[in-house]
Amino acid sequence: MSHSKLLIYTLSGTVFCISFIGMLIYGYKTFFIQTEKVESAAYSYHFALIAEESDNDYWRLIEEGAKEAASKHQIYLEYLAPKRANNDKLLKLLDRMISAKVDGIIVQGVQGERFVELVHKAVEREVPIITVDTDVPNSERKAYVGTDNFRAGQLAAKSLIETTDGEQHVGIVTGRFNAINQQQRLKGFKDAIKDTPRIQVVDIKESNITSIGATQAAYSLLKQYPSINMFLGTSALDGIGIVDGIQQIAANKKFTIIGFDLLPETLKLIREGKIDATIAQYPKEMGKESVNVLMELQDHDILDKQKYTETKVIKQGDLTSLQDGELQ
Repeated sequence: MSHSKLLIYTLSGTVFCISFIGMLIYGYKTFFIQTEKVESAAYSYHFALIAEESDNDYWRLIEEGAKEAASKHQIYLEYLAPKRANNDKLLKLLDRMISAKVDGIIVQGVQGERFVELVHKAVEREVPIITVDTDVPNSERKAYVGTDNFRAGQLAAKSLIETTDGEQHVGIVTGRFNAINQQQRLKGFKDAIKDTPRIQVVDIKESNITSIGATQAAYSLLKQYPSINMFLGTSALDGIGIVDGIQQIAANKKFTIIGFDLLPETLKLIREGKIDATIAQYPKEMGKESVNVLMELQDHDILDKQKYTETKVIKQGDLTSLQDGELQ
């Protein structure tokens, strides 16, 4: 073999080795995910909380309450969620946790057969599942913890009936059309106003549970229906977005606005008189109670399959006697 050929082979081999090693390093950094090490001896149980959306303030409050309860019982609580609300991704996370055979799962209920099938799979593997925030009663879930969403919609309607006179043309902004809890709130609202002909729902638009989406929905509703004089938002960021949407298209017109949940920005807008009322849920309590229910299920089944947390109407006058922390 000539000296030049030997040199070429040597260089080619060196380049190949460098490329191969580089590929391994790149692959490791790209696909390896550093997971939190959990010493099994340090925890009595491993629970999973699967939320609708990772950085949603409402779900972070549920997580906060769940972690408070978990810390008292030496429970490792894992928080998982799609980055943005996506039922398919949520169901994949649920499937993954069932396959991992954790000791219990807290999850938002999702409409459809796939959720029912996954809950059945969990039953077969002896992994107790409870739904939080949104129920799927036709599944084999062990219990539901959260708001009575039908009643919450009725409370919003009752507040509107009691605090307004004359005709009310209602524009509704809802989080997601395919979310069961949103559907139940809308059903409760419509049921409560059906005998009050002066109040009519004009149209409903989706916010995709973002304040920007709610702003666009409110703007679109007013542009299409100038007669609207009242808004209802059925998810946490809807009231905030509705206020912004009104400012863009009808800043000088007076509207009655009822929102949902007790986010700090919503409370600020109530204090300023820009939102008339909000339907208070207590997500931290949902989180705490969910963990407590899963603890019970480690030893025995439970009789009470629906554990409703408190729901009430909060107006400006209520904020003077209650602190934000107590409200949440």
